[in-house]
Parts: sequence; C-alpha cells; structure tokens
Amino acid sequence: MQIVIRMSDYQSYTLKNGLRIIHKPLLTNVSYCGFFINTGTRDELPSEHGMAHFVEHMLFKGTKKRRSYHIINRMEAVGGELNAYTNKEETAIYSVFLEPHFERAFELLTDLTFNSEFPESEIEKEIDVILDEINSYEDSPSELIFDDFENLIFNGSQLGHNILGDAASLNTFDSNKAKRFVAQNYKFDNIVFFSLGQTNFKKIVRLAEKYLSHLHTSEHTSNRVIPINAPIVKQIVEKDTTQAHVLIGSRSYNLHDKKRKTLSLLNNILGGPGMNSRLNISLREKRGYVYNVESSVTSYTDTGFMSIYFGSDKQNVDKCLKLVYSELKKLRDSKLSTSQLVAAKRQLIGQIGISTDNHENLSLVLGKSFMHYNHFDSLAETGRKIESISAADLQEVANEILDEDRLFYLIYK
Repeated sequence: MQIVIRMSDYQSYTLKNGLRIIHKPLLTNVSYCGFFINTGTRDELPSEHGMAHFVEHMLFKGTKKRRSYHIINRMEAVGGELNAYTNKEETAIYSVFLEPHFERAFELLTDLTFNSEFPESEIEKEIDVILDEINSYEDSPSELIFDDFENLIFNGSQLGHNILGDAASLNTFDSNKAKRFVAQNYKFDNIVFFSLGQTNFKKIVRLAEKYLSHLHTSEHTSNRVIPINAPIVKQIVEKDTTQAHVLIGSRSYNLHDKKRKTLSLLNNILGGPGMNSRLNISLREKRGYVYNVESSVTSYTDTGFMSIYFGSDKQNVDKCLKLVYSELKKLRDSKLSTSQLVAAKRQLIGQIGISTDNHENLSLVLGKSFMHYNHFDSLAETGRKIESISAADLQEVANEILDEDRLFYLIYK
C-alpha cells in the first residue's frame, strides 16, 4: 500500500478503479467525510434540466438494501448528519459525525452514491418538494436575481439555465432517466472521497478497498463546451417589489487561470465580506443608500464571472449605479499604495484562515480542491500566493474585468 503524504499535511491515495481519496488529519472528536463528484447542472442534456439536483435529492430515497427511513435514521441515530448540495459543476454528498462512527458513515455514503434505486414511489413526492423550492426562490427576488443574471451572462450555453429546473422538465423524470444520468456521470475518475478528522489514514484506505475496490466504471467523457461570449445585455425587469435589486458583472477567469487569485483579492477590496469594502463604505456607510452591497467571483472549469449586487429604494438606483461605476474607475485608473496593498492582503489571508477554521467548510474545500487540482494548499501556501500579487497585477485585472464596456446588468425594479 503506497500512501502519499504531502507537505501541506494531507494524505492521498488512488484506488485501482481510479477513485481518489484525500484525508486531512485533524485532532477533533467530530469527523467529516463524503464524495465530491465533478458533475452538475451543466452536464445535463437539454431534456434533463434540473436532473443533477433531482438526483441529489433522490439519493436519499432508497438503495438496493435501504429504504428512505433507514437512510435518514442511520446517522441520526448516533447524532450525526447527512447533507448534500448541487451546483453548476459539482455534487457533494457528505456526513458529519463523531469519529467512532467513521465506518458507519463511509458505508452509508457509498451505498447512497453507488447503489441508489430512485424508487418510482418516491419520485412524485420529491418533485413536489423541488417545486416548492422553486416557488420559494420566485418569492425571494434577492436570490432569484442571481440565477437570472447567470442565465443572462451565459445565455445559450450549458451554464445558462438554473440548477432547480422547472415543472415541465421535472415532471418528465423517472427512475430510468435518473439511473442513466448517474451511469453517464458518476465515474470513478470523476469522483473524490474526502475526509477530515483523526481517523487513521490506513484505516480509511482499508475501508475504501473493502467498500469501493470491487466497483468499476468506464472512463468519464466530458461533454462540456466552453461558453461563447454572449452579447452584452442591460436588462430591466418590472417586479412587484418594494425594493429594487441590481446585479452588474462580467465574464472572468476559470479555475485554472493564474489571474484568478488576483481577482479574488481585487473582489475583496471592492465588495468582499468586510464592512470596510469600498462599495460598502461608499453606498452604505457614507450615504445610507443600501442595506446590502457585495461583490463576488464564481469560477468554473473553463470560464467564470464577477458580479456586484445591491438592493436599494427604487429612487436611489441611478445614484448607486453612478457610485459603483466611480469605484470601478478608481480601481482601473489608480494603483494601490504599498500600505493599501499590504492591508488588503492581510485582510484576505485572515478571512481565509477564519473560514477554514469552520471544519465543515474546510472539508468541502479539501474535496473540491483535490477534485480540480489534485492538490490542496495549506493556509501558508495560499498566503504566499496572495503575497506575490503586485499593485500592477491588480490594476491589470481591474482593467480586464471591470471595464464598463464589458458589464452586463440586470435590474428588478
């Protein structure tokens, strides 16, 4: 058994069937583990919109040896939890539990991921649950606008439809279609098993060999197509809401672009979670025009986008837009001073350190990183990459991404 130990304090192993395992030792009584699958909404066929998310729901509804009640009760009975999520490119299925129950969690997660039956008796009920989820989004414009904006900026591509699907597509789903989607996308070379806790790694590998080594799939063939550049759109949608909701943004860098880290730092300066972000100071603290203003970066395997959101009284929208454009111009035209750059780096590194101190977040970052990079950076390694960013790097990225001529916008007014 050849176990690889990395400098950034994680251990990895690859089964003969291609499934990769990553474990980060952590001295805690609570453990986290699960499967990270490089499959999401963009891997659906046009007739399957909503299928990736539907499959994630149905994984908990019955396997070859368990009914839904037994699945729900298996970890709950020992105080543990089961969870899952789906996005445009990824599905994660994972559990949180006390360390002595590691094998219980491993076996259950394996059963759900690779032996689900998608019973017809559960499908209609689960479609109703998802339709309720869709309706809740429709009733929340501050959330719905993010889906609509992404559909706008990636219009006509695999990324240009929402995760939940719609009633028309959902009502065509059945057990066979769900099984076909899993068979086409849940391939072992497309899956990572991740673990965080004090379980001995040799034990984890032994359990992987016990529960997974006899399973085999063909190699995964990706059908993803890089989205073409959509025409710039500026759209205003009439909504019966008290407040206006606004999203501005542009295409940006993919997960593998070296400039992505620079964009993350730029985003943090502009409208990150800190109350001292430029947009928060300008729109909220100085003028009181908004309750919430933020910017964010989303990176996919072959593209990405940056967006700025704010909600304001309808009469203040134009004033807010003018202030946003002013802050973008400052970042394009003026380099940060040495002291500003040092402070911005220190803040971002601190935020990353605090977010990864949440062990559930850290476990998911561990799985995602190993899925896409076959590597996991420690905080020190991440810090070194951030420290290497120059003021000129930031200005270059600002001119590429924050150019007003590149900006889409969507307004609910």
